[in-house]
Amino acid sequence: MTQDHRPVAGAHAPVVLWIAALCALPEAIFTLAETPLLGLEGLRRTAIVHGAFWPGLLRDWGALYPGQQALMFVSYAFLHGGFLHLLFNMLMVLHLGREAVARLGQWGFVLLYLVTAAGGAAGFALLSASPGPMVGASGAVFGLFGAMQYWDLQRRRASRASLAPFWQLMAGLVLMNIVLLVMLGGMLAWQAHLGGYVAGFGMAWWVTPTPRHRFRGFG
Repeated sequence: MTQDHRPVAGAHAPVVLWIAALCALPEAIFTLAETPLLGLEGLRRTAIVHGAFWPGLLRDWGALYPGQQALMFVSYAFLHGGFLHLLFNMLMVLHLGREAVARLGQWGFVLLYLVTAAGGAAGFALLSASPGPMVGASGAVFGLFGAMQYWDLQRRRASRASLAPFWQLMAGLVLMNIVLLVMLGGMLAWQAHLGGYVAGFGMAWWVTPTPRHRFRGFG
């Protein structure tokens, strides 16, 4: 029998807050640095140069420091283009993260966040022709959506419930990306969203027990 690992209501998930704080701290520093009092407008640019995901570094660009080509697959997910960019992503992380922690544990959530961030970067590298930098946690956010959708699909199949809500949410995510792509004049890393979603769906499939596959979890 397939086990239904539903999240516990009010699950204790401080790691989600820590992830949000690690994303918010750089933005707070950049915002403060850009005030007339300090006038350090170049600080954000320096962080993006060193921490954003640069597709060119996977081709013929030279790295600024050892390991940049590998580190950028996750470091970009802790940088944002502004407060609103950060706010939207962190609201989604806080909303979706609790169920992931209830299912995977604290360290399992951290691994899910990092794996889906890397999946988002891989999607951007494979599907985008842009040489410009990418920042933001949206790859990981869509990775959380992917994991949630896999768990919802498993529940519905186990209970023989309608799959219509599953497909409706997927269609909604696609529509949201199309609308944002138009509203932002093409400045949307939908490739990262797709890569993160696939990574999250795949990781949820890998760690979720089924009659033929058991996974003990991350503790």
